Amino acid sequence: MAARVLLHVLLVAPLTFVCSSSTPNPADTPYNVRYVEQYVDNFNFASYGQQTYMQKVLVSDAYWEKREGPIFFYTGNEGPITAFWEASGFVKELAAKFKALLVFAEHRYYGESLPFGNQSFTKENIGLLSVEQAMADYARLMTALRTHLDCKSPDVCPIITFGGSYGGMLSAYMRFKYPNLVAGALAASAPIYLVAGLTEGHQFFQDVTEDFRKSDARCPLKVQSAFVEMEELAAGGQQGLKEISDRLQLCSPLTDKKDLSHLYGWVRNSFTTLAMLDYPYPTDFEAKLPANPVNVACGLILNSSDLLKGLSKAAGLAYNGTDGTLECFDIFDEFVACADPTGCGLGDDSTAWDYQACTEVSLLESTNNMTDMFPPDNYTAEARTEYCRAKYGVTPRPGWMGVQFWGKNILSSSNIIFSNGDLDPWRRGGVLTNVSSSLVAITIEGGAHHLDLRCVMLICLCSVHLWHVKYHIWGGQGASKQFRDGTQSMTYHIISLHMKYHILHMKYHILHMKYHILHMRYHVLHGVRIPMSQYFRYFDTTETTASVVQRGMSAQHT
Repeated sequence: MAARVLLHVLLVAPLTFVCSSSTPNPADTPYNVRYVEQYVDNFNFASYGQQTYMQKVLVSDAYWEKREGPIFFYTGNEGPITAFWEASGFVKELAAKFKALLVFAEHRYYGESLPFGNQSFTKENIGLLSVEQAMADYARLMTALRTHLDCKSPDVCPIITFGGSYGGMLSAYMRFKYPNLVAGALAASAPIYLVAGLTEGHQFFQDVTEDFRKSDARCPLKVQSAFVEMEELAAGGQQGLKEISDRLQLCSPLTDKKDLSHLYGWVRNSFTTLAMLDYPYPTDFEAKLPANPVNVACGLILNSSDLLKGLSKAAGLAYNGTDGTLECFDIFDEFVACADPTGCGLGDDSTAWDYQACTEVSLLESTNNMTDMFPPDNYTAEARTEYCRAKYGVTPRPGWMGVQFWGKNILSSSNIIFSNGDLDPWRRGGVLTNVSSSLVAITIEGGAHHLDLRCVMLICLCSVHLWHVKYHIWGGQGASKQFRDGTQSMTYHIISLHMKYHILHMKYHILHMKYHILHMRYHVLHGVRIPMSQYFRYFDTTETTASVVQRGMSAQHT
């Protein structure tokens, strides 16, 4: 199906699609894989001329109303695009409601989208990895899609960008920089202020610590005590380092203070992962984790008779998973320090993110053992510069993201939803309050890193639990429906937005049985906000969705 939709794009050069097979999950939305020909350098006409590379794109027209429905465009971030497809159930659910075409574009230098193949990460070739180059790839793809999908009128096929984390930043940036192409955006867990160097440098790990404190106030204190005990043991020399190694089940013994510092980074990286992925259901997005992994980690620490062994079990969750088979931990294989103190991961994708953290993306986050539970580690601009010059021969430009992407002065944009979970340690680096009537911030209580993109219809049906869900309405009368099992809780803030261009207008409605949420329909608004009370007053399950939608659309013109 998707092959027919994008067949016309074969006529575009160098934006050419080459077909590839994909084996869809029967329980998931089917997609086809395309490889799009993109310029190696979008900006310098002399350096590489017409040289191109193949960008991987996932496309599904399973729900699309041809030449009419919107295009939901996921702005790929630091990893293979298939991983973000699998973690974006909410976007696919919305596509079914809106009859949208789904396009998930992979970011250059990640996954299979390598401009220079296996030579992409050499010092000579990695320089074309930038936010601007990736956005230009997306813009060229969007332009070709609209033209060759026969979406001739500006009133049809509006492009809505979606993304989480760095992808959420890109989603917002595309609306900033290409408003002629992008009608609106959902930027989930997008720390656009933090990466521009506009936030306080200790807040990230303070918020990681706060997530553990919310689980149990004793937990961060025990973690701090474990680090103190390791310091005391290490002061005894090799015998103390050996005891640390044995009790933490390390594959090879620590030999010096440098190794001990790396162990501290290994633990901090794990706890950062657990806080970010503190979902109320099991996941294998970045690691195979249990539901509520912060609670599990705290339980392992608090219930252990040996503090260091408990710390090892808790930190091991991120590396060994819930059913791992590791008998010991190789901290040097499992964790590699980089220019991003919150962690880069492993493999080529981690090299690409490390380079971005060495150039445009500013992540100067430190620990002090006062506002957080980790040993002091003051990560300075000078330390970052020294590392980046040695590894890549580049000098970071700390203020560039603020200049290029508007810093905190984003008022001239519109039609962007910034969502953040209150368990997400990135949240304070993003937009947390409404900037205008169409630059809207939503806080998801009980939500971790871009949980809203993962969930299907905001209920996260992949969980075996039923949760207590509260609906808070922004800017109008509210209503709520609740269901609970006594163990899990989330709160979703739902909003009514005045959107100017052909953007999603989200109409929220409780459907029929078991709290099906969110009946949505996009249309052009004419300067009148539709009160949320027009929708949430209609909870009678005997009323049809069609009648609710019709009444809401009529109210728009009154």
